[in-house]
Order: sequence, then structure tokens, then C-alpha cells
Amino acid sequence: MTKKNIVSKLPYTKPFLFVDEIIDVNEEHIKAHYTFLEDEFFYKGHFKDNPVTPGVILTECMAQIGMACLGIYLLKDSWDDENWQVAMTNSQVDFYKPVFPGEKVIVTANKIYFRFNKLKCDVVMHNANDTIVAKGTVAGMAFKK
Repeated sequence: MTKKNIVSKLPYTKPFLFVDEIIDVNEEHIKAHYTFLEDEFFYKGHFKDNPVTPGVILTECMAQIGMACLGIYLLKDSWDDENWQVAMTNSQVDFYKPVFPGEKVIVTANKIYFRFNKLKCDVVMHNANDTIVAKGTVAGMAFKK
């Protein structure tokens, strides 16, 4: 499975797709990036005259990369877009820096475990200056529709 193929198998589209490119992936980890465009739908009104990326969106970005993309990669040949779905089951994320419109973030996720189609990962989000923006854990599962 190629890096581009993984992104194409995600069950998300714009405006709710938060993965631009997978940089590296193997059985133990994934690294990918996303640039938050200045006209993203959630900036309007969050915050007035000083837009900041909401924490729930940062968490979603981390989950799409660290749970959904890595999970699809781990399922490989058994993944079937028409019959499988992914869902986040748990997250615990601490935030350290804001992410502003136009910023690129890099997410790295390291697998804690993958069994019975449930994946749990440690995730870290850095900005383009290699400063930690957020880190924590995400977990989710793949299931047949």
C-alpha cells in the first residue's frame, strides 16, 4: 500500500480532511503533515479578529494521521473502502502552543498496540519550527459497516 493510496482510502473529504501527505509509515509508526489554510471553515468566529485552530480540530488531525492512516496501513490488504469504517474511541491530548491560519503541522504517531482491529498510539504534533504544539494518545477501531 502506497502513502498516497492510504490518504485516498480515508473516509474524509474536504473540508474535513486534515492530511496533506504521509512522509513515512511502517508497522510501528507514521509521520505526516497538514497545512491549515487561512480560509478553513472553523476560523470564522474562532476567535474574533485573532483566529486560532480549535483544539478539537488539532485532535482530529492527530487522529486522522495517527489512528486512521496508520490503521489502514496496518490492515493493508484486508481494508476494503466499501465494507470498513474507522472511529476514534478515545483521546487524551495536551496542548502547548496555538496553531494559526497558514501554519503547517507535522504529526508523528507511534503504535502502542494494534489488536482486534483496535489501534492505540502516542501522538506528537510539531509546528514548522519543530516546536511541540500538542501531544497525547489517540485510540480507535476499524469495523465492518
